[in-house]
Amino acid sequence: MPALVWVAVAALVLPFAVLAQLTLTRAGKAGVVARQNLTRGLVTPAFEVGTLEARGTGAGAVLRALTPESAARRIRRMIDVAGRPASFTMTRVLWAKLGLAAATALVGGLVVVEAPGLPAGLAAVLAVLAAYHVPEAALWGRGQERQQVIARELPDVLDQMTIAVEAGLGFEAALSRAATTGRGALAEELVRTQHDIAAGRPRRAAYEALAARTRVPDLRRFVGAVNQADVYGIPLADVLRVQADEMRVRRRQRAEEQAMKVPVKVTFPLMVCILPALMIVVVGPAVLGLMESLG
Repeated sequence: MPALVWVAVAALVLPFAVLAQLTLTRAGKAGVVARQNLTRGLVTPAFEVGTLEARGTGAGAVLRALTPESAARRIRRMIDVAGRPASFTMTRVLWAKLGLAAATALVGGLVVVEAPGLPAGLAAVLAVLAAYHVPEAALWGRGQERQQVIARELPDVLDQMTIAVEAGLGFEAALSRAATTGRGALAEELVRTQHDIAAGRPRRAAYEALAARTRVPDLRRFVGAVNQADVYGIPLADVLRVQADEMRVRRRQRAEEQAMKVPVKVTFPLMVCILPALMIVVVGPAVLGLMESLG
């Protein structure tokens, strides 16, 4: 009976809570949309744009009403870091979060009704929270893998740009050549940067947007060095050579760090999986023979 009472109370309270959220957040989201429309066309960081709009009808309006602006901005940044994959659009991620949370809440409610109690209720709440954040975790993992790929590709791209600049090409021509001839995540980001520059965006702002999208420390350091060289008139060939050497050393250090972590990571599977089987194979016959002799 207490579980049924809690379900009835939730059925009565949740509609009023959703209505209150719609009423309180409508004005704030309308102000955000108005501010974006007024500042459209101005030079703003690319990673600050991309919130959900308050207007719309149908399922999109419901999704915008149920999603806070902070969560929308966070997911948009994660999508940018992941390279805007086709399977992880803003709408799909938000609907997946709500759908998984609702399905888990339904299953958890049935479990609580069958076995009422504080442990079951706490487990159901934790399961709902975990299911709500599962799409974000998958998107975050995709972004982490892409950041590692970009960090590995950066020294080779800088070497290619260094050779092109020393051969007589300009920095933008070398960057365009590396973007068109390269493959992978870094080449895609360079192509997008070239499109931003061709569309009329200042070169400095386009490079900063590149660093903000990828969120790779090495690439951010390279962008800062290029912008500083552009301001103070330092030859870009020297900057590229120094940055390529430094990135190559950092890549080697990361590889050595990962190699040093392997023995620690192997210890737990060795102790749990391999060592017990080895003990059974080695010591098992001796134990059986001793038991037969003691009869």
